[in-house]
Amino acid sequence: MKRILLATTALLAACSQFSSGIAEPPVTKDVAARGEWYPSRYGPDDRLGAMNNLSPEKTAEAAKLITTGKTYALGQVTGKTTPAYGPRTFSMTILQLSDGSGTPLGENKAVGNDDLVNTYIGIGSQIDGLGHMGIDHRYYNGVPVSEFVTTAGLTQFGTHALPPVATRGVLLDMTKQFGDPVAAGTAFNKAEIDAAAKAAGVTIGEGDIVLFHTGTMKSQEGSTELSPVEPGLGVSGAQYLADLGVVAVGADTWALEVIPFEKEARPFDVHLTLLAKNGVYILENMVTHELAEDGVSEFFFTLGAPRLEGSVQAIINPVAIR
Repeated sequence: MKRILLATTALLAACSQFSSGIAEPPVTKDVAARGEWYPSRYGPDDRLGAMNNLSPEKTAEAAKLITTGKTYALGQVTGKTTPAYGPRTFSMTILQLSDGSGTPLGENKAVGNDDLVNTYIGIGSQIDGLGHMGIDHRYYNGVPVSEFVTTAGLTQFGTHALPPVATRGVLLDMTKQFGDPVAAGTAFNKAEIDAAAKAAGVTIGEGDIVLFHTGTMKSQEGSTELSPVEPGLGVSGAQYLADLGVVAVGADTWALEVIPFEKEARPFDVHLTLLAKNGVYILENMVTHELAEDGVSEFFFTLGAPRLEGSVQAIINPVAIR
């Protein structure tokens, strides 16, 4: 765990100089495939990334997947014992309203409580916004860190600006290929993704949300520490899903991607491939076992991210409806 934390700290702390201009080659859908990761396929001024693939038509089509009305909470409970990536911590204080004494107000004896939360947002089930990770201090669409990061919040890429998400969700149950739980260090790339999709009888399409079920969260239930290793998405698999036009990719793991990394010298390369290069959002610590137990492979997915202005990430509880 310490090696991973140190590698990440070095990655995020590294400094370098930039040229004053941003190259703007023609915008095409194969920009990332050519190794030119900006400008985005959605245009040089875009700040939403793959959220552009959402549409009223996609929502209406996804709604047809609701046949039983059964709902599934995809977010875990977040609290002070929730395993978190250091130095992230969570603290809550309950306060009495009014003067703090708990004295009832008025003749109707009104009383109440309030809560004060001091927390890192990247704890528990979360969405990573496009301002979370970049490459050499440039983020999605090549935007330099100096243009949007302030200590008071992001001026671009804040998760408060995300539109409501109501679209088709796809669950790929990787335990059917690799056992339950899937062994740490197992990478999912095109072959594994295609095999899981075929087994589930689904075709991944533009505007979809793709979730991987690995059995990891369920197998570590009750633990207060994150495992330093996990199964997950590989770099070429991430690019494959981005090329299909998915909006977000998630899993029942804390980092989505396979750890140990496919290349030790390239930490969090899946994060960079999805967020920075393709504008695809990441969903971490998703509760997927109930969907897997019911054999659900596609469903209506909905999410309204908390509108905390300038936030890099958001604690979320998406809902799946079948």
